[in-house]
Amino acid sequence: MGKNGKGKDQEVKAHKADALAEEEKKKIEEKALASMPEEARKNIMEIKEKIDSFQKKLLEKFGEYISGIALLPPEKSAEAGETIKGRNEQGIELLVLVDDSDSKKMSKEELSQRLASILEQIAREVDEKIKPKPLLLSELWQSCYDGKYDLLQTIALSVPVYDNGMLSAIKIGEIHKSMVIKKFEKYIVSYVLAGSLVKGKATKSSDIDVWVVIDDTDVKRMTRAELKDKLRAIIISMGIEAGEITGIKNKLNIQVYILTDFWESLREANPVIFTLLRDGVPLYDRGIFMPWKQLLKMGRIKPSQEAIDLFMNTGEQMLKQVEMKLKDIGMEDINYAILTPSQAALMLYGVAPPAPRETAEMMREVFVKKEGLLEDKYVDILERNIKIRKDIEHGEKKDLSGKEVDELLSDANSYLKRIQRLFTQIEKMKEEESINGMYESTVTAVRDVLKTEGVTQASENEIADLFERKLINTGKIPEKFNRTLREIIKAKKEYEEKKLGKAEIQKLKSVYADFIKNMIEYLQRYHAQEIEKVKLKVRYGGDKYAEVILLEKSAFIIKSEKDGKKVLKAEVGEDGSILEPVESSFEEMDSQLAKLEKVPLIFIKEKSFESLKKIFGPGLEVLIGG
Repeated sequence: MGKNGKGKDQEVKAHKADALAEEEKKKIEEKALASMPEEARKNIMEIKEKIDSFQKKLLEKFGEYISGIALLPPEKSAEAGETIKGRNEQGIELLVLVDDSDSKKMSKEELSQRLASILEQIAREVDEKIKPKPLLLSELWQSCYDGKYDLLQTIALSVPVYDNGMLSAIKIGEIHKSMVIKKFEKYIVSYVLAGSLVKGKATKSSDIDVWVVIDDTDVKRMTRAELKDKLRAIIISMGIEAGEITGIKNKLNIQVYILTDFWESLREANPVIFTLLRDGVPLYDRGIFMPWKQLLKMGRIKPSQEAIDLFMNTGEQMLKQVEMKLKDIGMEDINYAILTPSQAALMLYGVAPPAPRETAEMMREVFVKKEGLLEDKYVDILERNIKIRKDIEHGEKKDLSGKEVDELLSDANSYLKRIQRLFTQIEKMKEEESINGMYESTVTAVRDVLKTEGVTQASENEIADLFERKLINTGKIPEKFNRTLREIIKAKKEYEEKKLGKAEIQKLKSVYADFIKNMIEYLQRYHAQEIEKVKLKVRYGGDKYAEVILLEKSAFIIKSEKDGKKVLKAEVGEDGSILEPVESSFEEMDSQLAKLEKVPLIFIKEKSFESLKKIFGPGLEVLIGG
């Protein structure tokens, strides 16, 4: 976004903040009026209507020049009366603060007289009792330069009717200044208003910037830093209190300087201090700030040779930093800007992210050669970036020109746009694999479950109906899984017709996982029940127990011993004899049992009993119904 765009954004934000401030002000006024007696409220409302009418007419004519309109207090000091001319004891006296910073065609005196005449005319059109008193901003500031602060006190005591931020700044500044001086008069050298307000750029929501300079030349009980920190904390807390007293919401930014630091900053030509001296307006000064301000204006405050050298060296250092940043951009920023998404693409595909130096080759192998999803020229861009980073890192390339950075940026933008499309391609491919995979897994699971019901053949068209008839209607599997099966079948069809969105696919994944889990559990329970049918439980040696699982060609024997259960395996002959058992494991037994689609019915032959007697010894007992 260009400067104009940023300026517009800031302007919009300022207008919004101003509107909120105005709304807050109205709420406060309404609350105050509600608490007044009826007669007083009527009088106030009548005066308010007249003032509002005057304000509207005045702003229509001189809106951009009016900094504030305030209802003056009934009493005034003689000094204030000299500047705000012609105040009467009767009538509604309004101070009109006028920004005359752009006035160049006439003198201040002429401007003041002309304004007074125009304001009186506007006032008469509204009500004879309204007595507007113009005050030029330059006159207000000049009174501060002259060390005359009565005008500030008058404004602080007045009631703002219209304010672009200036009256609020003066009001809170005057209150805060009084609090600070009352507490630390011995140490306060200057209290200065600065920032956008004194530059004529204030809005209703502008921050209020003030500077407090503390005299630290006579510090004995603590270090200068301790004095600064201690007073700073108290002064800032007073700023918060001043905001609460006045009800002014604008942020009060307080900068606290000790005199020695201020002087050092002057010697070093600190731009911030120079700006403060040039633009700042002292709301209080003990004869330090104004002499420095005048000396700066006269050109008598000049930076030291050390400051000049420092500024010169700073320029060289900044250029070196630019060169380093250009190298960093090429070596780190641009490199990782395209490397990381490349690794993300491989991860999305299902490959673990490779080392940076291997990424380009893997991108070529997977997406260019294997899948045909990416053009080789984009892998060339990635390889070139990786090489530049390596060359800079190893010192083979000393620097990177702005032109090279521009080329790298251009290539990176092109690469990233293509990688975004690659992500879409991979997602589509994975979606297709996902839908097909879910469908195939579901059909396979259902066919396995149907086999438990004796259904050995089931076409895709009839599988849902068979599942419902054999397992749902018989109560062996809950009804919700019938719905899930039909949803998965329907989803595959809709995906092929390009009617299935990402949201539906994600939803399907969750119900699919639950379906498969339950089908597996059903099969496991079924197999466990089937195995129980071919399992013999025996007691031998008086108090020892074992289980024998007889299959067609093998048998597993699980003996209960003191140190746990022991698994043996033996082959079964055609005549039913169980050969010499050898040591086995639960893993081998479970693996072999899992391969059985259906546990066969076994007849226990005479040879089987004889073999069991040999294995377990005399006194063998077989448990029935356990």
